[in-house]
Amino acid sequence: MSEHNYRRVASLKSAAEFDAYLKEIGAPLQFDPEVESGSGSPLGRPYQLGEFEIGNRFCILPMEGWDGTTDGRPTELTTRRWRNFGLSGAKLIWGGEAVAVRHDGRANPNQLMLNESTVSEIEGLRRTLIEAHEESFGHDSSRDLLIGLQLTHSGRFARPNSKSQLEPKIVYHHPLLDRKFGISAADACLTDGEIDDLIGEFVHAAVLAQQAGYSFVDLKHCHGYLGHEFLSAMTRSGRFGGSFENRTRFLRDLVAGVRRDAPGLQIGVRISAFDMLPFRMGDDKRGVPESFDGRYDYGFGNDPADPLRIDLTETFKFFELLEELGIRLVCATAGSPYYNPHIQRPAMFPPSDGYQPPEDPLIGVARQISVTSQLKERFPDLCVVGSGYTYLQDWLPNVGQHYVRTGQVDFIGLGRMVLSYPDLPADVVAGRPLQGKKVCRTFSDCTTGPRNGLISGCYPLDPFYKNHPQAVQLKEMKQRIRQ
Repeated sequence: MSEHNYRRVASLKSAAEFDAYLKEIGAPLQFDPEVESGSGSPLGRPYQLGEFEIGNRFCILPMEGWDGTTDGRPTELTTRRWRNFGLSGAKLIWGGEAVAVRHDGRANPNQLMLNESTVSEIEGLRRTLIEAHEESFGHDSSRDLLIGLQLTHSGRFARPNSKSQLEPKIVYHHPLLDRKFGISAADACLTDGEIDDLIGEFVHAAVLAQQAGYSFVDLKHCHGYLGHEFLSAMTRSGRFGGSFENRTRFLRDLVAGVRRDAPGLQIGVRISAFDMLPFRMGDDKRGVPESFDGRYDYGFGNDPADPLRIDLTETFKFFELLEELGIRLVCATAGSPYYNPHIQRPAMFPPSDGYQPPEDPLIGVARQISVTSQLKERFPDLCVVGSGYTYLQDWLPNVGQHYVRTGQVDFIGLGRMVLSYPDLPADVVAGRPLQGKKVCRTFSDCTTGPRNGLISGCYPLDPFYKNHPQAVQLKEMKQRIRQ
């Protein structure tokens, strides 16, 4: 099926029409025809996390900022985004930003870093968010606002010095990804000693995050970055590879260090609960899986004998480990934006380096929601945040409400949507109609821009970025790509 055969979500105007189309394409998604409002509604009611009450069921997910300084400090653009997070009305802020723990782990040369010289400005982002929240919702409104910071090292996908130059730090050699991203057999993997040093830097960053007033840190294990790569390091030898115990040693050592040096700081983990083969552009511009013969010992949450099939056996073991470690905050996502973006971020329109969707993006949304539901059912005591909702667009509140109401997820995580429509949570909880002109339509310019050296923002729908000088550059660049 080609892209123009997929119906756009915006064309599905009624609940009956949306339901009929879901059945037509075989997307096992459920939704409530009507959305409730108010503090007692499914999306408006609080969540009790230990002794702390989080005010509603919306969560802002962490994204990579491409608009910091070269030494890792926020700029006015970064501060504007965090102010919007505060205005959103969401009560759980899962970092809002992916913050590197050291220079060689940055995904781009303008990503934020957390160290002694930047900690006061990272603290300023939190204060900006709280001030904006209290200006919009009242002086005491921040009492039920839980704010964390995502700590990351980009590993295989590090670009610390140039947006176009990969400087990978790998855990093991991957036969498909090495070829795809130009990594040779001569490129060394991180040694066990280097990993120990890196764990120390993560722990130090967590200490600084606590000093900056953040309530929790996310020890990132998703999207092909370093933490995620450990989980599939079956072919690595030494203390950090091979067995499940060894592949989770990175997490366990991180948690032990944080608990030792930053007592009282809560810990969360955002994890790609499943992965699949890398995809590439096929002859018709749609994504097709890379060819691979034999056993695929390079994935986490998929079947080594059939790497296009989800197998949650080890994912369940990972969640059991989270429970053993006393970690309740977990955010479920999937795949990687670098090698199978339609799995991780369903969209009708791919970024400039992507491929046309090989399936209706609603299938991808349903896949993530289904896995999240399975995890929540099996681990009811964990606080589970879901991902992948943006493509639902006008139907996001209806779907989100159903899964929260029925106990299949605890929070609806929003990423791209808050770039174009930051106040969607506030509108939904207050019972206001969605502002259709602000709803993200997954044009992917927020990714195409940075992949081509521009700042990240919603150029089509946010007037600020629509009128930004780089909007002209983006338009010209997209025309060149099409030609």
